[in-house]
Amino acid sequence: QVQLVESGGALVQPGGSLRLSCAASGLTFGSFYSMGWYRQSPGMERELVADIRTAGDTTNYADSVKGRFTISRDNDKNTLYLQMNSLKTEDTAVYYCHANSLGTTWENYWGQGTQVTVSS
Repeated sequence: QVQLVESGGALVQPGGSLRLSCAASGLTFGSFYSMGWYRQSPGMERELVADIRTAGDTTNYADSVKGRFTISRDNDKNTLYLQMNSLKTEDTAVYYCHANSLGTTWENYWGQGTQVTVSS
C-alpha cells in the first residue's frame, strides 16, 4: 500500500521560507513516473505547484512560484521536498504531495496535506 505523508507546514511571515517534506512508503521512488506538489486554497481548485519526473529529473513549476520554490528528492530517504522562499500571502494553502505510477493503468497517490499560512 502506497502512503505519502507530508510535513513542514506552518505559519510564516511574508518573505519567509519553509521546506515541506513528503515521505513515501510502499513503493520506491524509481517505481513512480513523477512526483509533485499541489496546493488548494479555500474556494479554489487544486493546482500544480511543481513536479519532477523520475526519469531524468525534469522539473516543472507553476509560473507563480518560479524562482522562489525548488522541488527536489532524496532517493535514499524516499522523500520529496519543496523548498519555498520569499513566501507571499497568496501562497497560503493546503499543500498536497502527489505521485503516480504506470502499471496496467495509471495509479495516482495523494498525501493528506499540510497547511501553509503566510501572514504577518
